[in-house]
Amino acid sequence: MTDSCAVVRQTVARCTRGGPISAEPRINDRIRVPEVRLVGPSGEQVGIVPLAKALELAQEYDLDLVEVAANARPPVCKLMDYGKFKYESAMKAREARKNQAHTVIKEMKLRPKIDPHDYDTKKGHVVRFLKQGDKVKITIMFRGREQSRPELGFRLLQRLADDVADLGFVESNPKQDGRNMIMVLGPHKKKTEAMAEAREAQAARKAERQQGPAPAEAPTEETAEA
Repeated sequence: MTDSCAVVRQTVARCTRGGPISAEPRINDRIRVPEVRLVGPSGEQVGIVPLAKALELAQEYDLDLVEVAANARPPVCKLMDYGKFKYESAMKAREARKNQAHTVIKEMKLRPKIDPHDYDTKKGHVVRFLKQGDKVKITIMFRGREQSRPELGFRLLQRLADDVADLGFVESNPKQDGRNMIMVLGPHKKKTEAMAEAREAQAARKAERQQGPAPAEAPTEETAEA
């Protein structure tokens, strides 16, 4: 048992001695193979060349030799500006995260006998959520004797669905859930489209603010004479 534990400790020590494994490719002098399949700066296939020759070409072009396919035989390396490549990759990843759409389910709660003013307010929130590309869970809350009148909640949900039909659709039909009745509305517009439109509108408003108010028109000759 003691010998087995010692073997395990030695194995762990060998695996962790060099620190965490880097996810970045090997470049230039860190490449340790006798030959590579070389790709030129413009993507042209140079062919299989000795590592020393590949490093010499990288120096001539003032570029880096980057291992892009380490498991190939021989490994594939490309001549590129690695610093510029890393920067552009980081910018692309940042833009992708920025444009990534996260579908959100908003919730709106109503009472079966809601008054007209409150209904218009709640409907306004639902409209805003759907315009943003989010789903909306509508919950009708029944209390006391209202539980014996589920048709009131059903008619209210149908009315709301009809009022926002140009922005959303009924994704989940009304169904009873204990004392509540629930319906889910889905947006016609995808989240990515809504985000793009919001950015365009924001850019337009910013441009208007920068331009300032339009200059007043100069009076015409007739107006001046009068």
